Amino acid sequence: MRHNSLAKALATAVAVAALTTVGVSGAAYAAPAPPVAAPQAVTAVVNLGLTTTQAKHLQCFLDYGWEYNGAIDGLLGPNSWKAMQRYLAAQSYSDYNGDIDGIVGPQTVKALQRALAVAWGYTGPIDGLAGAGTKAAFARFAETAKVYC
Repeated sequence: MRHNSLAKALATAVAVAALTTVGVSGAAYAAPAPPVAAPQAVTAVVNLGLTTTQAKHLQCFLDYGWEYNGAIDGLLGPNSWKAMQRYLAAQSYSDYNGDIDGIVGPQTVKALQRALAVAWGYTGPIDGLAGAGTKAAFARFAETAKVYC
Protein backbone atom coordinates (compact mmCIF):
# COMPACT_ATOMS: atom_id res chain seq x y z
CA MET A 1 0.00 0.00 0.00
CA ARG A 2 2.82 2.37 0.94
CA HIS A 3 4.50 1.70 -2.42
CA ASN A 4 1.33 2.75 -4.24
CA SER A 5 1.16 6.08 -2.28
CA LEU A 6 4.76 6.83 -3.09
CA ALA A 7 4.14 6.19 -6.80
CA LYS A 8 1.10 8.53 -6.76
CA ALA A 9 3.09 11.26 -5.03
CA LEU A 10 5.88 10.91 -7.57
CA ALA A 11 3.44 11.02 -10.49
CA THR A 12 1.81 14.14 -9.04
CA ALA A 13 5.18 15.87 -8.65
CA VAL A 14 6.14 15.05 -12.24
CA ALA A 15 2.78 16.34 -13.51
CA VAL A 16 3.14 19.59 -11.54
CA ALA A 17 6.67 20.06 -12.89
CA ALA A 18 5.46 19.43 -16.43
CA LEU A 19 2.60 21.91 -16.08
CA THR A 20 4.90 24.63 -14.76
CA THR A 21 7.31 24.05 -17.65
CA VAL A 22 4.82 23.51 -20.48
CA GLY A 23 1.73 25.22 -19.13
CA VAL A 24 -1.89 24.22 -19.43
CA SER A 25 -2.08 25.26 -23.10
CA GLY A 26 0.79 22.94 -24.02
CA ALA A 27 3.08 25.80 -25.10
CA ALA A 28 6.47 25.71 -23.56
CA TYR A 29 7.69 28.80 -21.79
CA ALA A 30 10.74 29.75 -19.84
CA ALA A 31 10.68 31.34 -16.44
CA PRO A 32 11.62 35.01 -16.61
CA ALA A 33 15.33 35.57 -16.28
CA PRO A 34 16.47 37.27 -13.11
CA PRO A 35 17.36 40.93 -13.56
CA VAL A 36 20.91 41.51 -14.71
CA ALA A 37 22.96 43.96 -12.71
CA ALA A 38 24.29 46.99 -14.52
CA PRO A 39 27.89 46.55 -15.69
CA GLN A 40 30.43 47.60 -13.09
CA ALA A 41 33.56 49.54 -13.87
CA VAL A 42 36.57 47.28 -13.86
CA THR A 43 39.25 48.49 -11.51
CA ALA A 44 42.55 47.32 -12.89
CA VAL A 45 45.47 46.95 -10.52
CA VAL A 46 48.77 47.28 -12.35
CA ASN A 47 51.74 47.08 -9.99
CA LEU A 48 54.31 46.60 -12.80
CA GLY A 49 56.24 44.09 -10.75
CA LEU A 50 56.24 46.04 -7.48
CA THR A 51 55.65 44.18 -4.25
CA THR A 52 52.79 45.38 -2.09
CA THR A 53 55.27 47.16 0.19
CA GLN A 54 57.00 48.90 -2.73
CA ALA A 55 53.61 49.93 -4.15
CA LYS A 56 52.67 51.39 -0.73
CA HIS A 57 55.89 53.43 -0.81
CA LEU A 58 54.95 54.73 -4.25
CA GLN A 59 51.45 55.61 -3.04
CA CYS A 60 52.95 57.56 -0.12
CA PHE A 61 55.04 59.52 -2.63
CA LEU A 62 51.99 60.14 -4.84
CA ASP A 63 49.96 61.19 -1.79
CA TYR A 64 52.66 63.66 -0.79
CA GLY A 65 52.52 65.88 -3.83
CA TRP A 66 50.58 64.40 -6.73
CA GLU A 67 46.95 64.47 -5.57
CA TYR A 68 46.62 60.80 -4.68
CA ASN A 69 43.90 60.55 -2.05
CA GLY A 70 43.24 56.81 -2.09
CA ALA A 71 44.16 54.12 0.36
CA ILE A 72 47.81 53.28 0.95
CA ASP A 73 47.09 49.63 0.25
CA GLY A 74 49.83 48.57 -2.16
CA LEU A 75 47.39 48.12 -5.06
CA LEU A 76 48.17 50.50 -7.91
CA GLY A 77 44.77 51.07 -9.43
CA PRO A 78 43.50 53.88 -11.64
CA ASN A 79 43.69 56.56 -8.92
CA SER A 80 47.32 55.69 -8.20
CA TRP A 81 48.11 55.82 -11.90
CA LYS A 82 46.30 59.14 -12.38
CA ALA A 83 48.57 60.60 -9.71
CA MET A 84 51.57 58.97 -11.40
CA GLN A 85 50.51 60.45 -14.73
CA ARG A 86 50.31 63.90 -13.08
CA TYR A 87 53.84 63.37 -11.76
CA LEU A 88 55.10 62.27 -15.18
CA ALA A 89 53.40 65.21 -16.91
CA ALA A 90 55.14 67.62 -14.53
CA GLN A 91 58.59 66.19 -15.30
CA SER A 92 59.99 67.78 -18.46
CA TYR A 93 62.25 64.78 -19.11
CA SER A 94 59.37 62.30 -19.19
CA ASP A 95 57.63 64.00 -22.12
CA TYR A 96 54.21 62.72 -21.01
CA ASN A 97 51.39 64.45 -22.82
CA GLY A 98 48.71 61.77 -22.59
CA ASP A 99 45.41 61.85 -20.79
CA ILE A 100 45.28 61.71 -17.00
CA ASP A 101 43.03 58.67 -17.14
CA GLY A 102 44.69 56.09 -14.87
CA ILE A 103 45.23 53.66 -17.74
CA VAL A 104 48.73 52.19 -17.93
CA GLY A 105 49.11 52.23 -21.68
CA PRO A 106 52.16 52.67 -23.91
CA GLN A 107 52.21 56.48 -23.44
CA THR A 108 52.37 56.11 -19.66
CA VAL A 109 55.01 53.38 -19.80
CA LYS A 110 57.18 55.38 -22.25
CA ALA A 111 57.05 58.42 -19.98
CA LEU A 112 57.84 56.22 -16.99
CA GLN A 113 60.79 54.70 -18.87
CA ARG A 114 62.12 58.20 -19.65
CA ALA A 115 61.82 59.19 -15.99
CA LEU A 116 63.45 55.95 -14.82
CA ALA A 117 66.34 56.51 -17.23
CA VAL A 118 67.19 59.81 -15.53
CA ALA A 119 67.90 58.57 -12.01
CA TRP A 120 66.87 54.97 -11.47
CA GLY A 121 69.15 53.07 -13.81
CA TYR A 122 66.82 52.24 -16.67
CA THR A 123 68.93 51.64 -19.79
CA GLY A 124 66.49 49.83 -22.04
CA PRO A 125 64.55 51.13 -25.01
CA ILE A 126 61.79 53.71 -24.64
CA ASP A 127 59.25 51.41 -26.22
CA GLY A 128 56.18 51.48 -23.96
CA LEU A 129 56.65 47.83 -22.99
CA ALA A 130 57.10 47.19 -19.28
CA GLY A 131 59.73 44.47 -19.44
CA ALA A 132 62.15 43.27 -16.79
CA GLY A 133 64.41 46.34 -17.03
CA THR A 134 61.49 48.73 -16.64
CA LYS A 135 60.15 46.77 -13.67
CA ALA A 136 63.55 46.64 -11.95
CA ALA A 137 64.07 50.40 -12.33
CA PHE A 138 60.49 51.05 -11.18
CA ALA A 139 61.22 48.98 -8.06
CA ARG A 140 64.31 51.13 -7.38
CA PHE A 141 62.17 54.25 -7.75
CA ALA A 142 59.59 52.85 -5.32
CA GLU A 143 62.29 51.98 -2.78
CA THR A 144 63.49 55.60 -2.76
CA ALA A 145 59.88 56.72 -2.27
CA LYS A 146 59.64 55.03 1.14
CA VAL A 147 60.92 58.24 2.77
CA TYR A 148 57.42 59.65 2.14
CA CYS A 149 55.74 57.01 4.31
